[in-house]
Amino acid sequence: MRHASVQVVGLLKRDELDRYKALMEVGAFLESQQRHDLSYIVQKEVDILIQPGIERLKEKGRERDRATELYLEQKRLGLLDEEDED
Repeated sequence: MRHASVQVVGLLKRDELDRYKALMEVGAFLESQQRHDLSYIVQKEVDILIQPGIERLKEKGRERDRATELYLEQKRLGLLDEEDED
């Protein structure tokens, strides 16, 4: 079973996280029983489940990019005081 990144797991809501952990446990059990055909199906469910977390991570990145762009534009225009630059 492939785990989601720590960043994505950290952005899952409580119910999504509980379901993620349960599916990973089921998948690990199936793999230990050499039932890779069924663990593949569970992995697909995990992939679907983590999509909202991936989107939240992307949005955080876009927000950070917008804040950086705003800061650089303000700095270019000389709108920032010396104190604001720290």
